[in-house]
Amino acid sequence: MSSLNELPIFRLQFYLTAPYPCSYLPERQARSQVAAPSGLIDHLVYSELVRLGFRRSGLHVYRPRCDACHACVPVRVRVEDFAPSRAQRRCLARNGDLAVRVKPLLFDESHYRLYRRYQAARHSGGGMDQDDREQFRGFLLQSRVDSALLEYSLGGEVVMVSLLDRLLDGLSAVYTFYEPELARRSLGTFGVLTQVRLARDMGLPYLYLGYWIAASTKMAYKRGYRPLEAFVEGQWRPLEEEHGRTA
Repeated sequence: MSSLNELPIFRLQFYLTAPYPCSYLPERQARSQVAAPSGLIDHLVYSELVRLGFRRSGLHVYRPRCDACHACVPVRVRVEDFAPSRAQRRCLARNGDLAVRVKPLLFDESHYRLYRRYQAARHSGGGMDQDDREQFRGFLLQSRVDSALLEYSLGGEVVMVSLLDRLLDGLSAVYTFYEPELARRSLGTFGVLTQVRLARDMGLPYLYLGYWIAASTKMAYKRGYRPLEAFVEGQWRPLEEEHGRTA
């Protein structure tokens, strides 16, 4: 396993943000370690940083570095060994009528309107529900790495959009938003399942799902995609082996 000192990124610097309210665990303060300058983070460097637990938001590449909390655990699906559960197979069948297209990072008004509906329904009051078009572009459409959108449509109407990054060893699921009125379809689950399938079709061994937090109901769903590996103490290990230590 690589360490930061072994990567060809000697000109990068890593700085800590000031504490800010945690988005997932109430009454806790979070901090992030940010890699800078972002202009030096190319496809190779970004792939290695993701393997070390980093994520991307717009042009910012970061990982949690909280003072007294280690709840955020990077996780990835081992694609070749993944087999959908019975409920996941039903989800695939239920959404078999959706059309999926890979699209470049270009602004689409229908995507933006869907994003606003999603934020209003799922994250009202969190700030992102007020994002204007420029904030939307900054968050989802700015990238210096190999990125694309997956657009899911039903009868010609866009119902879900996923932002993906391609890495040397997998795909990274950056962000997904979907039509909140179609809850019975379990679109979020369908999105992950199609991303696993896409990674397999591309011959990539992993789908990186970001951070799993045992105490957060928002993050609990990630344990449903098995086999799932967790990055703990500098090593990728089966999550089941680490559950007692990270829960």
